[in-house]
Amino acid sequence: MSAERANKKGLILAVNAGSSSLKISLFRLADAFVKSSRLQSGIEPVELILTYSITNITAPPAKVSLSFASDASQKPIKNQEVEGVKDHSSAFEHFLKSLKERGIKQEEIVNVCHRVVHGGDYYEAVVISDKTYDHIERLTDLAPLHNGSALSVIQACIQQLRNANSIAYFDSSFHRTMPEHITSYAVNPKVAKERGLKKYGFHGLSYAFILRTVANYLGKPESQTNIIAVHLGSGASAVAIRNGKSLDTSMGLTPLSGLPGATRSGMVDPSLIFHYTNKVGRMSHKKEYQAGVGVTEAEEILNTQSGWKALTGTTNFAEITSSDAPSHKLAFELFTDRILDFIGAYFVKLGGDVDALVFAGGIGEKSKELREAVGRGTECLGLRVDPEKNGKVEDDEDAVVVDIGVAAKGQPKRVLVCRTDEQFEMARECALSEKFWE
Repeated sequence: MSAERANKKGLILAVNAGSSSLKISLFRLADAFVKSSRLQSGIEPVELILTYSITNITAPPAKVSLSFASDASQKPIKNQEVEGVKDHSSAFEHFLKSLKERGIKQEEIVNVCHRVVHGGDYYEAVVISDKTYDHIERLTDLAPLHNGSALSVIQACIQQLRNANSIAYFDSSFHRTMPEHITSYAVNPKVAKERGLKKYGFHGLSYAFILRTVANYLGKPESQTNIIAVHLGSGASAVAIRNGKSLDTSMGLTPLSGLPGATRSGMVDPSLIFHYTNKVGRMSHKKEYQAGVGVTEAEEILNTQSGWKALTGTTNFAEITSSDAPSHKLAFELFTDRILDFIGAYFVKLGGDVDALVFAGGIGEKSKELREAVGRGTECLGLRVDPEKNGKVEDDEDAVVVDIGVAAKGQPKRVLVCRTDEQFEMARECALSEKFWE
């Protein structure tokens, strides 16, 4: 047993702040990992203790859910309304209070991992200092709905967990391997370099989890794994992974580009917004945005007033799939079409050498209707969805990866569903990083 690993003690928080929500998972180091001299196959370095989530932060009353992974004596909470939560800082205070009420001392928390959507040219996780905080703050204009929320929680963590490291894990880091001709835009290169105008890509923590988990499922080294993955939720994206590295992804300079989402337009003609409104550059003063975050009317329209909510009036994709209304049918077919655009493009970029098409994210994991529709479009690529398997994904709730493809002799291409876990990915990386335990 290494001396460094033997000295590792304490709990890990993994924090995921959305524009109006906060998801937190609490982990402990796994005994088998601490006692072993190296990371062994089948042994994960962390074990989940509990999960906590709070929604409607900016539209009270906030609703809290809390569940323990293995302690049956702890009663779970589901969508319980709470008073006094008005921002991400007070939401974090409520979480710490919940820990105390359940006998968990906050002094035991050693590392707090924060999902930060936009890291710019930061390619590795970093302990948050004044310098790194300022860097994240400067990038907030590129991801106003997420970086601003993350900064608010980071401030609360630093104030209330003074002895714990606050560590930033960047969603953009995974895509650092994309080649220059893919990350570059056809604009003045001098201006682009000065202002950092290039494709960064996001959902990286999810894709890192998917790559590792799917490669293990296929029995292949990550370095030899080629997949097309779609993370489909209220925010949606696609990625092409070649030999274990991001080759291309649908999101760009900001998370707005690429696939449409619940309230995001996705990729549109850049001139559309100038014909949509004559207030493109006017600053929005909506109270939902974090203090100091600048959001223009154009950004607000494309980020929060578009997507399938604009088409149907709802952000709930399950409602869209269950309705025969023309507007709902349009939204479903539009989303399917845009997903197929990227799958087709990435199949070509990978030269047809694709081990698996992977569905992930809340919608990707739960919507059998969307998976089936996409599967019909990918049959010509040898990526076929089995209707019976597809309909039973939720029956196998303990499986992290579920095969929904048509089994055929000599058919190497798989269609899979992966239950991605960004909080676990952060905690796992934290446990494996000696520098955060010194």
